[in-house]
Amino acid sequence: MNRRNFPVVSPSEGVERRVLAEAPELMVVSFRFDAGAEGAMHSHPHVQSTFVESGRFRFFIDGDAFEVGAGDSFVIPSNAEHGCVCLESGQLIDCFTPRRDDFI
Repeated sequence: MNRRNFPVVSPSEGVERRVLAEAPELMVVSFRFDAGAEGAMHSHPHVQSTFVESGRFRFFIDGDAFEVGAGDSFVIPSNAEHGCVCLESGQLIDCFTPRRDDFI
């Protein structure tokens, strides 16, 4: 179990990221978005699950677009290009396997 307190970082304007828990096999991360903020298109080798704690978002995954709101969840496959736009300010809880070492 890892109880380190990780700092809040701002990867882009209107976005705050904080690692909540991590181990080599898994990482849990909170992202807070202001309305209109974007999660830039990117890809990574990790499998990612996303849970929408609050707010409303438009996601893009490998050319497909869809909207999600509080209580929704989905999985992003390894190496899939993805990003989002925040429609209503909110929070996402992402899990990555394995851990995203670039976040620590």
